[in-house]
Amino acid sequence: MADIRPYRPSDRDAIYEICLGTGRSGEDATGWLENDDVLPDIYALPYVDLAPETAFVVDVDGRARGYILGVADTAAFVDRLRSEWLPGFEAKYPLTGEDSPTQRFVRDGRRPERMLIPELDEYPAHLHIDLLPDLQGQGLGRMLVRTLTTELRSRGVPGLWLEHGTDNVGAGAFYRRLGFAPLPSSATGTRVGLRIDTVD
Repeated sequence: MADIRPYRPSDRDAIYEICLGTGRSGEDATGWLENDDVLPDIYALPYVDLAPETAFVVDVDGRARGYILGVADTAAFVDRLRSEWLPGFEAKYPLTGEDSPTQRFVRDGRRPERMLIPELDEYPAHLHIDLLPDLQGQGLGRMLVRTLTTELRSRGVPGLWLEHGTDNVGAGAFYRRLGFAPLPSSATGTRVGLRIDTVD
């Protein structure tokens, strides 16, 4: 049985594995980049380290097999990334000047300001969500989003946003079904937002 519960520090290794196992537009990213740590160090571990109170997991037999990682205030999170996370990240991942997939992610990871989208007043929160393949298609993604939005609404957050890969067609369809709509600042339609202050 799958159960959704709050993140625990003991889940951290599983969060890493889920991020890596789904990190290539939903497919396994193991061995894709020069260092398997890059994707978790950008899209997963800072969230559970700096904002564990808005992280939830799908627990199967005592182990996390999926997650939703959110922050209630993107601007405040960016400030914390810059002061608390970036020094270690920059030391671990130097810029080489190459135009490689790894270096493109490293450049993104070194630029948390990329998350300061124009619509932050209406959509101050953002999220990352991943489920291992054997748990997909069972309604768990919808349950994770509902869990996070309920928590964010209790904190007075009016809306949240996320960005998905242009090639991840399944993700785009999933978010549309949940009511996410493209934001004006998104040229590709892959940056989408959801108002949660008006949702039952």
